[in-house]
Amino acid sequence: MNIAVIILTYNESKHIARCLESLQPVAREIYLVDSFSSDDTVAIAEQYGARVYQRKWTNYADQFQWGLENCPISSPWVMRMDADEYLEAPLVQEIAKKLNGLPENVTGLYIRRKVLFKNKWIRFGGFYPHTLLRIWRHGKGHIEQRWMDEHIVLSGGETQLLKEHIVDHNLNSIHWWVNKHNNYAIREMIDLLNVKYRFMDMDRRLLDSAGSQAKRKRFFKEKVYAAIPPGARALLYFCYRYFIRFGFLDGYRGFIFHFMQGYWYRLLVDINVKEFEARLNGDTSHERLKEILRTDYNIAI
Repeated sequence: MNIAVIILTYNESKHIARCLESLQPVAREIYLVDSFSSDDTVAIAEQYGARVYQRKWTNYADQFQWGLENCPISSPWVMRMDADEYLEAPLVQEIAKKLNGLPENVTGLYIRRKVLFKNKWIRFGGFYPHTLLRIWRHGKGHIEQRWMDEHIVLSGGETQLLKEHIVDHNLNSIHWWVNKHNNYAIREMIDLLNVKYRFMDMDRRLLDSAGSQAKRKRFFKEKVYAAIPPGARALLYFCYRYFIRFGFLDGYRGFIFHFMQGYWYRLLVDINVKEFEARLNGDTSHERLKEILRTDYNIAI
């Protein structure tokens, strides 16, 4: 198949073989942009024929855009994958059947994603179906430059939705999951602060693009969620997911997921926002905001 796949990695030896195995029938080129893994990620990837580039990490958007611009992609289609994801067999068959017959005006393909948490498919709480733009014509897609929740945005053309699924199934411990979301909370804090204080250029390509699930969620996040008082919005969001969107039907492991991801994590973001604003001490100048990010979080904007 005429697809080049880009995967960002750091210590993904638990997942990378499963991911690459699922990609073998559809990928002509596979590129890893690795952040200097200290485990066997690179060696495993090279066994599957992937080409590996190593680069210091800043954030996901910066790293992925570097991959788009610097990997020697020759295929007409590009695909975005995470190392802890894999393609289900029916999706492999659907891609093989459909890709070569697409009209020229179709420049992107949305794919449904299943999220598994502790081997449990999270089907409720608004988490399924979760559609993401994952395949696009080379040169037509760019990634939003954001610190969190970045999406691929097309420069033109139309899209289609595939019926089958990518699976997101992380095999790491809950301790790893908590540490990961601690880091996510800082990135989310930066984006929420930027909505309020506008100290960085805002990438508005998603909001200016044609309608999609991602666009609707972004609009809600920036226009509605960000306007609700910190703390209260985390509780309201959890109640919305767990009760109104029937998250309770996901059972015990679903409760853990919806509580941790829909309440604990959102509350952690808000605590970080309030702590950051206390450090401002009334000085909301762009220079002060960037100074605190640099000195307290080692993040240069």
